[in-house]
Amino acid sequence: MNTREKPHILVCNDDGIEGEGLHVLAASMKKIGRVTVVAPAEPHSGMSHAMTLGVPLRIKKFLKNNRFFGYTVSGTPVDCIKVALSHILPSKPDLIVSGINYGSNTATNTLYSGTVGAALEGAIQGITSLAFSLTTYEHADFTYAGIFARKLARKVLAEGLPPDTILSVNIPNVPESQIAGIVITEQGRSRWEEDAIERNDMFNNPYYWLSGTLLLLDEHMRKDEFAVRQNYVAITPLSCDLTNHGCIGQLEQWNLQK
Repeated sequence: MNTREKPHILVCNDDGIEGEGLHVLAASMKKIGRVTVVAPAEPHSGMSHAMTLGVPLRIKKFLKNNRFFGYTVSGTPVDCIKVALSHILPSKPDLIVSGINYGSNTATNTLYSGTVGAALEGAIQGITSLAFSLTTYEHADFTYAGIFARKLARKVLAEGLPPDTILSVNIPNVPESQIAGIVITEQGRSRWEEDAIERNDMFNNPYYWLSGTLLLLDEHMRKDEFAVRQNYVAITPLSCDLTNHGCIGQLEQWNLQK
């Protein structure tokens, strides 16, 4: 990138093109660079790294207040990144930002997140990528999250990230005055204790809604979910490499060649 040119920033999410967090993020990024928005036409939360196979994808222009805002893709967040890089953008962007997600993407939630999936796809394609999440599902106030996303994006554009690495950022849903600080964290072990709520439709056939409670299994500021519960912004570096490197030596001792 020519240092005298504004960086080109691709904005995506998993809550869909009409998600409030997406619009806040796009507006924030426009203060530091040229922005292209490519997002799912419909909400695709929990899609992780899913992509669409065997079904055609549709790209449409999306208008906001009768003005062009971005593009919708009839697929997942990962589809959006793939389509943006192959058919919408003339060249790779300098940065991909995904979010701002409704709800935290900490601990095991990270594995399910379409917001994180979009950023990881960016990293796979060799593009510096960030994922932003607001730790609430109701009464969301994206004001500080938008401000912090811009601050971190500027820093990352200046400093860069290691290959195959993204930053997953979880921001408490509180005013800036109540933010306790910023910590670098690890993905924690906290997980959902889930239940499928059974109901009956008008024909008395059963159907199910997934529900549950997030169990806090970590009690250390180094862990993402614990940190955000103390009103800290948690920045977790994530890698595309899922290998448990500590287990390799143990497996090699099994002598499976015999």
